[in-house]
Amino acid sequence: MGMTITEKILAKSSGKNIVVPGDNVWLDIDILMTHDVCGPPTIAIWKKEFGEHAKIWDKNKLVIFPDHYIFTQNSQANRNVDILRQFAKDYSLNNYYDVGTERYKGVCHIALAEEGYNLPGIVLAGTDSHTCTSGAFGLFSTGIGNTDAAFILGTGKMWEKIPASIKFTFNGTLPSYITAKDLILKILGDITTSGGTYKTLEFDGEVVNSLNMDERMTLTNMAIEVGAMNGIIAADNVTVNYVKNRTDKEYELFFSDDNANYFSTYQYNVENFQPMVAKPHSPDNCDIVKNVQGTKLTKCYIGSCTGGKLTDFEAAAKILFGTKVKVSTFIVPASTEVANQLDNVTYNGKTLKDIFIKSGCIIAQSSCAACLGGPSDTVGRSVDRDVVISTTNRNYPGRMGSRKSEVYLASPLTVAASAVTGVITDPRDFI
Repeated sequence: MGMTITEKILAKSSGKNIVVPGDNVWLDIDILMTHDVCGPPTIAIWKKEFGEHAKIWDKNKLVIFPDHYIFTQNSQANRNVDILRQFAKDYSLNNYYDVGTERYKGVCHIALAEEGYNLPGIVLAGTDSHTCTSGAFGLFSTGIGNTDAAFILGTGKMWEKIPASIKFTFNGTLPSYITAKDLILKILGDITTSGGTYKTLEFDGEVVNSLNMDERMTLTNMAIEVGAMNGIIAADNVTVNYVKNRTDKEYELFFSDDNANYFSTYQYNVENFQPMVAKPHSPDNCDIVKNVQGTKLTKCYIGSCTGGKLTDFEAAAKILFGTKVKVSTFIVPASTEVANQLDNVTYNGKTLKDIFIKSGCIIAQSSCAACLGGPSDTVGRSVDRDVVISTTNRNYPGRMGSRKSEVYLASPLTVAASAVTGVITDPRDFI
């Protein structure tokens, strides 16, 4: 019996020739990532369990990105960043990207890719559930708790059970009005938020192979929304070219065997797909946009690790060009690199930034911002009874601020179309 790509990566990491779902193994961690929300408690647990004179197992493999609650006057949020800053100073950490400096990068999941940490074939663990984003690069990447992170910080090891894999194959020609966000929402509607619990989601097919890295990261980013341990896409020339432009580090490519064993498989033809939306208050409460068209909105939000990448903004600009938004519309670049690209990338002779400003959008600093609610002064945070359509990944009560607000999840095309009309709108009305 052959192995899936995830099984092969975990076999190598654990020093075994073969692993099967259900095996328990010790993994050697290649990268540990944390941020301002989970970094301080991870450090506290590490010091408590390993002692005040504890040593980091490998400082070059520890990466820290403040990104969640950073552009705020909230004293507790500021204190968390202060703890990380002091920790980086005390231990002379090279991979700390401090806010307020030229090294600041933005949302950790996108910064990991941009800074060349996402190498095919490695094992990456992060104290954030959306760490699975990095799996778009053909690596095993999963979110972990603070205690596991503290143990890795001291030993470089993680105890893990090998997950079974679910394979999703997308074939056909992708319509111009369908994005990766629509694909993953279709999956969520089909298998629900518990349908992939402790599984691997493996994405392939001619449609996936045609996607750029930004769109692939949207797919793997939301693997956690079905309860999955990781999402993964085998590396190809698109992946290799991206990585070569970011780093000269060596890596190894893995691919699933033709006779690999899957827990289940799904086949999709995208040519008949329609734009999707997740209705309040769950990512799997999915429907086609046409069925909720006309729902009155108070805010639109284009940003986050899921929907704040360059191609997300390029998609939105195609609709927002030459228009005016009818509700407050926030543009939140996922990284400082993406923010700079808004100044340089053009559509119809205008920069993306110019298009957004002229259409009446509010451009915020690169961060997680309102995606996770946060302090009351967070840009774009919802207030009582807001109805928001967003490119983010979760819409549970309170996710974007008030528990009384309603959040719809959709592609950047659908959000942009809705911003122009002030009500939920099918992007096919503009494309």
